Amino acid sequence: MAKNLDISILLDFYGDMLTEKQRNVVELYYNEDLSLAEIAVHSQITRQGVRDSIKRAEGILLDLEQRLGLAKKFRQIQNGLDQIVADARYINDYNSRFGTFKEISEKTEEIIRIANSIND
Repeated sequence: MAKNLDISILLDFYGDMLTEKQRNVVELYYNEDLSLAEIAVHSQITRQGVRDSIKRAEGILLDLEQRLGLAKKFRQIQNGLDQIVADARYINDYNSRFGTFKEISEKTEEIIRIANSIND
């Protein structure tokens, strides 16, 4: 069974929608990197039971992401904020080289500060 590391991200967004058992085995498999056999011993179920639980949970997580798109939207927002910070730094650097306008420097620093606070 190949690991789809996107599942770990989806677990952060939608993990509460899974049963406790499903959430636990998926966390052990993806976040703790335990094997199916190790999870089976830990959870006191069969290896096949672990695999089935993971597959059902993956299906639920992927379906929720397809319907709601929260992880995709989050990545888009992060990428947008990163671009805003990069552009503000560029403007600030340009301003510093070709004539310092205090207001421009202050506003670009404020933009960077706000974008970073949202991105944290």
